[in-house]
Amino acid sequence: MEWTHPDKVERCEVVVKLPRFKLEETYDLNEVLSSMGMVDAFDQTKCDFSGETCGRRLRCFRFSHKAFVDVNEEGTEAAAATYEKMFFLCYRPPSFFTADHPFLFFIRHNPTLSVLFAGRFCCPE
Repeated sequence: MEWTHPDKVERCEVVVKLPRFKLEETYDLNEVLSSMGMVDAFDQTKCDFSGETCGRRLRCFRFSHKAFVDVNEEGTEAAAATYEKMFFLCYRPPSFFTADHPFLFFIRHNPTLSVLFAGRFCCPE
Protein backbone atom coordinates (compact mmCIF):
# COMPACT_ATOMS: atom_id res chain seq x y z
CA MET A 1 0.00 0.00 0.00
CA GLU A 2 2.29 2.66 -1.31
CA TRP A 3 -0.26 5.47 -0.80
CA THR A 4 -0.08 5.00 2.99
CA HIS A 5 3.69 5.22 3.15
CA PRO A 6 4.80 8.21 5.29
CA ASP A 7 7.14 9.43 2.52
CA LYS A 8 4.21 9.77 0.10
CA VAL A 9 2.04 12.12 2.14
CA GLU A 10 2.27 15.85 2.66
CA ARG A 11 2.54 16.64 6.34
CA CYS A 12 0.33 19.35 7.75
CA GLU A 13 -0.92 20.33 11.17
CA VAL A 14 -4.45 19.15 11.99
CA VAL A 15 -6.32 19.84 15.22
CA VAL A 16 -8.40 16.72 15.91
CA LYS A 17 -11.33 16.61 18.32
CA LEU A 18 -12.54 13.10 19.15
CA PRO A 19 -15.33 12.03 21.47
CA ARG A 20 -14.60 9.67 24.33
CA PHE A 21 -15.68 6.22 23.26
CA LYS A 22 -15.28 2.57 24.06
CA LEU A 23 -15.95 -0.13 21.49
CA GLU A 24 -16.11 -3.80 22.34
CA GLU A 25 -17.20 -6.59 20.03
CA THR A 26 -17.03 -10.38 20.04
CA TYR A 27 -17.14 -12.41 16.84
CA ASP A 28 -17.89 -16.13 16.53
CA LEU A 29 -15.45 -17.51 13.95
CA ASN A 30 -16.71 -21.12 13.66
CA GLU A 31 -18.75 -20.51 10.51
CA VAL A 32 -16.02 -18.41 8.88
CA LEU A 33 -13.28 -20.96 9.62
CA SER A 34 -15.47 -23.83 8.40
CA SER A 35 -16.16 -21.98 5.14
CA MET A 36 -12.38 -21.59 4.71
CA GLY A 37 -11.92 -25.36 4.95
CA MET A 38 -11.21 -25.84 8.65
CA VAL A 39 -14.00 -28.41 9.08
CA ASP A 40 -12.35 -31.40 10.78
CA ALA A 41 -11.38 -29.39 13.87
CA PHE A 42 -15.06 -29.11 14.82
CA ASP A 43 -15.97 -32.76 14.09
CA GLN A 44 -15.43 -35.08 17.08
CA THR A 45 -14.89 -38.11 14.81
CA LYS A 46 -12.30 -36.43 12.54
CA CYS A 47 -10.31 -34.01 14.69
CA ASP A 48 -6.81 -35.03 15.76
CA PHE A 49 -4.95 -32.79 18.19
CA SER A 50 -2.98 -35.64 19.76
CA GLY A 51 0.31 -33.84 19.06
CA GLU A 52 -0.88 -30.91 21.15
CA THR A 53 -2.49 -32.71 24.09
CA CYS A 54 -0.30 -35.65 25.15
CA GLY A 55 -2.77 -38.14 23.68
CA ARG A 56 -5.95 -36.76 25.25
CA ARG A 57 -8.99 -36.41 22.97
CA LEU A 58 -9.66 -32.81 22.12
CA ARG A 59 -11.89 -31.03 19.64
CA CYS A 60 -12.62 -27.39 18.92
CA PHE A 61 -15.93 -26.20 20.27
CA ARG A 62 -15.78 -22.48 19.57
CA PHE A 63 -13.37 -19.98 18.06
CA SER A 64 -14.03 -16.39 19.06
CA HIS A 65 -12.36 -13.06 18.42
CA LYS A 66 -12.84 -10.16 20.81
CA ALA A 67 -11.90 -6.61 19.90
CA PHE A 68 -11.67 -3.69 22.31
CA VAL A 69 -10.78 -0.03 21.81
CA ASP A 70 -10.99 2.66 24.49
CA VAL A 71 -10.34 6.28 23.55
CA ASN A 72 -10.34 8.76 26.42
CA GLU A 73 -8.39 11.61 27.95
CA GLU A 74 -5.70 9.28 29.28
CA GLY A 75 -5.05 8.02 25.78
CA THR A 76 -4.75 11.56 24.50
CA GLU A 77 -2.49 12.49 27.38
CA ALA A 78 -0.26 9.49 26.73
CA ALA A 79 0.25 10.70 23.16
CA ALA A 80 1.10 14.25 24.21
CA ALA A 81 4.48 15.64 23.34
CA THR A 82 6.34 18.88 23.93
CA TYR A 83 7.65 20.58 20.84
CA GLU A 84 8.61 23.95 19.47
CA LYS A 85 6.88 25.45 16.47
CA MET A 86 8.61 27.60 13.91
CA PHE A 87 6.76 29.03 10.94
CA PHE A 88 7.91 30.36 7.62
CA LEU A 89 6.45 33.61 6.38
CA CYS A 90 3.95 31.68 4.29
CA TYR A 91 2.28 30.28 7.42
CA ARG A 92 -0.81 28.18 6.79
CA PRO A 93 -3.19 27.85 9.76
CA PRO A 94 -3.95 24.30 10.90
CA SER A 95 -6.91 22.37 9.57
CA PHE A 96 -9.59 21.25 12.00
CA PHE A 97 -11.31 17.87 12.18
CA THR A 98 -14.14 17.48 14.68
CA ALA A 99 -15.46 13.94 14.86
CA ASP A 100 -19.09 14.89 15.53
CA HIS A 101 -20.30 12.51 12.84
CA PRO A 102 -19.71 8.81 12.06
CA PHE A 103 -16.11 8.02 11.14
CA LEU A 104 -13.70 5.18 10.43
CA PHE A 105 -10.48 4.79 12.36
CA PHE A 106 -7.36 2.70 11.93
CA ILE A 107 -4.54 1.76 14.27
CA ARG A 108 -1.41 1.23 12.21
CA HIS A 109 2.07 -0.05 13.03
CA ASN A 110 4.12 2.68 11.34
CA PRO A 111 7.41 0.78 10.79
CA THR A 112 5.66 -2.00 8.81
CA LEU A 113 2.63 0.01 7.64
CA SER A 114 0.44 -2.86 8.87
CA VAL A 115 -3.13 -2.05 9.88
CA LEU A 116 -3.51 -3.66 13.30
CA PHE A 117 -7.09 -2.61 13.94
CA ALA A 118 -9.86 -1.00 11.93
CA GLY A 119 -13.11 0.25 13.35
CA ARG A 120 -16.23 2.29 12.69
CA PHE A 121 -17.72 4.79 15.13
CA CYS A 122 -21.36 5.50 14.32
CA CYS A 123 -22.98 7.43 17.15
CA PRO A 124 -21.09 10.45 18.43
CA GLU A 125 -23.15 12.33 21.02
